[in-house]
Amino acid sequence: MTSTPASSQPEPNRWAVLAVLGVAQLMVVLDVTIVNIALPSAQQALDFSTESRQWIITAYALAFGSLLLVGGKLGDLFGRKWTFIGGLIGFAVASALGGLAESFGVLVAARALQGAFGALLAPSALSLLTVTFAGSPDRPKAFGIFGAIAGAGASVGLLLGGLLTDALSWRWCLWVNLAIALPAGVAALRILRNEGQPQRPRIDWLGVALATSGLFALVFGFSNAETDSWSAPLTIFSLAASVVLLTTFVLVERRTTDPLLPLHIVLDRARGGAYASIALAGAGIFGVFLFLTYYLQLNLGFSPLKTGVAFLPMTAVIVVTATTVQTRLLHRTGAKPLIAAGMTLGLIAMVFFTGLSPGAGYAGHVLPGLLILGLGMGCIFAPAFGTATLGVERTEAGVASAMVNTSQQVGGSVGTALLSTLFASAATGYATSHQPGPGLRDAATIHGYTVAFWWAAGFLAVGLLVALFVLPAGVARSSDMDATQAALAAE
Repeated sequence: MTSTPASSQPEPNRWAVLAVLGVAQLMVVLDVTIVNIALPSAQQALDFSTESRQWIITAYALAFGSLLLVGGKLGDLFGRKWTFIGGLIGFAVASALGGLAESFGVLVAARALQGAFGALLAPSALSLLTVTFAGSPDRPKAFGIFGAIAGAGASVGLLLGGLLTDALSWRWCLWVNLAIALPAGVAALRILRNEGQPQRPRIDWLGVALATSGLFALVFGFSNAETDSWSAPLTIFSLAASVVLLTTFVLVERRTTDPLLPLHIVLDRARGGAYASIALAGAGIFGVFLFLTYYLQLNLGFSPLKTGVAFLPMTAVIVVTATTVQTRLLHRTGAKPLIAAGMTLGLIAMVFFTGLSPGAGYAGHVLPGLLILGLGMGCIFAPAFGTATLGVERTEAGVASAMVNTSQQVGGSVGTALLSTLFASAATGYATSHQPGPGLRDAATIHGYTVAFWWAAGFLAVGLLVALFVLPAGVARSSDMDATQAALAAE
């Protein structure tokens, strides 16, 4: 199929396109937590150590986080339809390989391949959403649905992972991606329209090398700090190298004619504030899923399936909130007050979770915090996703979308590493400073959770400051937003 020229007119089959993009986004997001649930069973089956287990997560994060900008740029240059379909097929093949793995090395390699193809798929999905609903009054509703999927996918992964692990095998937590990716790929072939650039600019190879290596070093440094320590030579070297490489990347992008990342995308106050909000929310929220999962299973004795069910109320709240704020509130208030409210609600939820105790119950001590957190996530992610891609040229939608995923991935990696390290040191310190006893281990663990939740609240407090002082006030003005407001005024 030949590429069609870019158009500012909305796609006639845009809701079918949204359905395909939403399915792909759900697969990428739920894959993070669905594998977490499967890890203990995979470890037992393949007989690898607890110290090595982290590499199943880290391999995916390294490939995904370091290649996102490249994946987004490839979509801009060669057509998002083909990068989207290629990402789907590659993700499915990598998932099949992981499900068939009979050794730890093969499983790690499969997870790295998943991350690489996910870096091609995720920005293609968001950029296709951006250009498909460009100039359409349905743009807020579409981004509300997409943001709800992005926010709720993690808890859906916990539920599905628990169900598949309990009923079938840990391998089905990987094989389930084939049932999602292959039908979505067939549908994408039929309904997606490809847009190419008639005069394709050259690829910024130096920018590619600097961005990829810099993001790899950043994610690896924080992951290594989680498994080893912050003082480990490899951690220090990786983080220092990331600073040097990413600083050099910015300097190079300022001078090159066809940059990998046009800096005006991130220097725009609204988009830059949205990227920062996504990163800080990811740092504060996604690490908390890990601790709540531990608390429910290890302290309250929940099974993997019951743990997944426990997160469902939060998922429902995210879906309702995200779609409501996008369709009913965003055009009246703009993103600033919504994201600020979301950060405040997330902060309140974290403070609530600091009250957990070894004998606490789910209904009175976990569920209220989950509901508040769901409200906060719905207020943050859908408006931030829409703001981060609003007003960009169609030829730059891929790299702008990649920045959304990069912000979320880096924020989540940094937050998880920091919170995990703080949890471990707090729990160890508590255990060594108290008299041994039958309840000491549980008390030390809960103390570690409390410290982690307070730090997560701190991340969200910084996010609140960003929303208040960086994001511009009022409703954003662009052709997309003007079309939305005109349609609403005509109702």
